[in-house]
Parts: sequence; structure tokens; C-alpha cells
Amino acid sequence: MIEFRKNWMGTLILMALMVGTAWFFLHNQNMSQLISMLSTLRPEYIIMGLGLMVLYVSCEAMGSQQIFKRLGYQTSFKQCLGYSFVGFYVSSITPSATGGQPAQVYCMTKDNISVAHGTLDMMLISMCYQMVCLFYGVIAWVMMPQLRVVLQGGWGLLLIYGAITMICLTAMMGIIMFLPRVARYISYHILELLLKLGVLKNKQVLTAQLDNQLESYRQGATCIRKNPDLMVKLMMITVVQLTALFAVPYTVYLAFGLQGYGIIEIVLLQAVLTLAVSNLPLPGTVGAAEGIFVVAFSLFFGSDLVMPAMLISRGISFYIFFLISGFVTLLIHLHLRRRRRQEVLQALRGHTGGNVVAVKRYLVSRAREI
Repeated sequence: MIEFRKNWMGTLILMALMVGTAWFFLHNQNMSQLISMLSTLRPEYIIMGLGLMVLYVSCEAMGSQQIFKRLGYQTSFKQCLGYSFVGFYVSSITPSATGGQPAQVYCMTKDNISVAHGTLDMMLISMCYQMVCLFYGVIAWVMMPQLRVVLQGGWGLLLIYGAITMICLTAMMGIIMFLPRVARYISYHILELLLKLGVLKNKQVLTAQLDNQLESYRQGATCIRKNPDLMVKLMMITVVQLTALFAVPYTVYLAFGLQGYGIIEIVLLQAVLTLAVSNLPLPGTVGAAEGIFVVAFSLFFGSDLVMPAMLISRGISFYIFFLISGFVTLLIHLHLRRRRRQEVLQALRGHTGGNVVAVKRYLVSRAREI
């Protein structure tokens, strides 16, 4: 659920990380020299980078629209694009991006999409994302041996952690969707353990809810098996999506007028960095993403330009779109509140015979809920 009154804590943590990161990287910098370097940027390539981020968000929307179409829903691209922006924003203010998908599912339920099907959509999108990201990472590790030199020590351990975490998450999602018996066995044992520890109560209700949820996933997986082309389309869309994201540093490379390296090398390097930091328990991976960028991309930008390159690249791929997605999320929130009030108003008019005073009194008394 989009709980704006609760998300302020995540936003404050993110802001604190931003301030701390900015101080860490900039307090020893010659600001006049940094500004001079930034002034040499070619704006057309910055616009190209922003366009790639629009494509990145749009691809997720296209994937969701494809999934919902096969599940029997008539969702528009505009609706799915709204879900994507909500996911980007809430993921940015929650550790390991854990809040983004529940917020998206909440928005989907307001468009009469079942929770199970909304969750299935998010799992499919996530699984494709992780599989493509892992594929890019493996290719980069094989084709760019210089990475093994640059990413030594702590950064190398971070990459191993990211890869193992992503593999485990992908496997878990695959089991839930395509191996229902195994998923049921594991889920029941986890539920039993939580009940014994006293973390959860009311076994009968929870078991029924778990059965319903697993059955919904099974039905969704059956739908996917009957439409084998769906996974092919989702994987192709995800390849385009992640290529757009990973190509943002290349637009910055071109914006500085640099030559010598091609888009493939920079895309592969960014894929490895994303793989390393994407599952860290940091809102927006702020701090870690900047740090590993400065270490690794010195290969392409050199020691003098890597700092301004990091600022521009992260500004395009995260900070600017964090603000844009926050604005879109706010608009969606206001739209949902207004629609909810209109629904309540119409229902009350039917029960009160159109008595406006009675309707207003009820709305005031239920303002927080509505």
C-alpha cells in the first residue's frame, strides 16, 4: 500500500544517504574545476540519457501490459506506466527496493486486478530482470578480464554477494510459479516454524490464505505455459529495458567528447556494477552505487573525469527519475483518493436520499480512511 505518512522515514534515510554521499565524494574536490568540467558537457547526449531512462520505465510497463493481457485484463499502457513509476519511487526509498512491488500491486488492485495476479506480474518482471542481469554479468566477466583486476577485495566480494542473492531470488520465484508441490512443501514448513516461534497466530486462517495464494500462482503459471511466447516477449523487452539502463554511462561518455571505447564495453561494465549493488539493503543503493562507479569506470573516464561522470550518470539514472517518479506517484495517490471519495459519495447518496449534509458529515468523520 502507498502509505505516504509512513514513507517519510524512508525518504529521510534516503536524503541522509544522499547528503552523506555528496559530502564523502565532494568535500575534497576542487569545485571550480568540477564545474568547469561539467560545463563542457554536450547537452544532446544528456537528453539522450534521459530518453533511455524513459525507455527503461516504459519497457516495464510494456511487460506488465503483456502479462495482464494474457490473464484477461484490459489494462492500458498509461496505467502500467503509472505502476512502473510508483515502483521506481517506492523502491528508491526502501532498503533493497522491497517496498516497490507491494506498492505497485496495491495500485493494481485499485484497477480491479487481483492481488495474486498483480503479484504474479511482479514476479515475472523481476525474474526476467534478474535473469537478464545475470546473463549480462557473466558475459562481462568473461569478455572483460580487466574487471577482475579492478574489482578486487571488498568490491569483488560485493559482486559475489549480489550474484548469489540474485540467483537465489530467481530460483525461489521459479519454484513458487512452476513447482507448486515444492513451493507448498517449503511454504508450509516455514509457516509451521513461524507459528511455533509465536511470530504468527491463527493457523487455520493463514493456511487457507496460503493455499489460495499458491493456487493463484499455479493458475497464473498454467496461463504462462499455455502461452509460451509470453516469456520470449518478456525476455526481449527486458533485454531492451536493461540495455537502456546500462547504456546511460555511455551517453555521459559521449557527452564529455571521449572516444576509444564502444557502447558494448560500457554496457557490460554497468551491468556488473548493477549486479553487485542492486540487492544491498540501502535505499536506492545510494553510496555503494557511487563508490563502485568511481572505482570501476576510471577504466573509461580516467581519474580526472570519473567523478563528474559519476555525478551525471547517477543524476540521470537515479536522482532525476527519483524526483519525476515521486511526482507521478503523488498524482496517482491523489487520483486514487479522489476516486475513492467519489465512490463513497455515490454510495452514500443512494443511502441518504441525496442528503448532502449527511454525506458531508460522514465524509468528515471518515476522512482519514478515505
